[in-house]
Amino acid sequence: MRVVNSPLALQKLLEEEQGSIGFVPTMGALHLGHRTLISAAKNANDIVVVSIFVNPTQFLEGEDLDAYPRKEEADKKVCELSGVDYLFYPTVASMYGTDEVSLNAPNIRGYIMEGTSRPGHFSGVLTVVNKLFNIVNPTRAYFGKKDAQQVMLIEAMVTNLFMNVEIVAMDTVREKDGLAMSSRNAYMNEQERTEALYIVKSLRVATQMVMKGALDIAKIKDEMLHVLKPLEVVYVTIVNRSFEPIDKVEIGNTIILIEAISGTTRLLDNIWI
Repeated sequence: MRVVNSPLALQKLLEEEQGSIGFVPTMGALHLGHRTLISAAKNANDIVVVSIFVNPTQFLEGEDLDAYPRKEEADKKVCELSGVDYLFYPTVASMYGTDEVSLNAPNIRGYIMEGTSRPGHFSGVLTVVNKLFNIVNPTRAYFGKKDAQQVMLIEAMVTNLFMNVEIVAMDTVREKDGLAMSSRNAYMNEQERTEALYIVKSLRVATQMVMKGALDIAKIKDEMLHVLKPLEVVYVTIVNRSFEPIDKVEIGNTIILIEAISGTTRLLDNIWI
């Protein structure tokens, strides 16, 4: 495995490679969810590239940029053991200059749900992913469905900007108790970790209602919010896979999304129905 810090150096190295490139962009603190993405990339491509970059432009003022977990040596070992060919570890200075061109998230889809409480967050996400795609020029890029809004917006960027990369969205990987794996789970103490399971319980309640034929959105949301009472709920939203509002669950075309806070930790989860 080669560790590369320079964007231009990595770009040149990959231009000399033959075959398909699978790319897994991450912010580090790698867990089983990331390893699943890497494994999928390795199975479907000739070359696997992983980037680790805590992107400052997607953090708002007062958020956890400085506190975000960083585990450089452990992450390198995970990548090495997973058969990664190139680990891209750029610095902020190598990725950003001054007075830069940047991308803006869509005026509607970038400012609903998570974008409501974090205005500008998705502009930062799209800007850095665009940079990374230009550096790596991947055949396929792998993302987790846990960040469903992010995946949708990246797919929209690829379509709108006529980018030649296939976006592969992978199912959420969960802890044994059902909690969605996230680097931010490490922030929670034992009590907060237990309370976070109300998110999982609410999604299970929603699934059971749908399985019993209850498809009315308002009723499903009411039951979920009742379960989620111990947490600070930012939103519970039910949309179709184009992220358009719907009145009734459409089997095969619905996503139920939650953002809630346990202690001070912001948690995202969803189910695709």
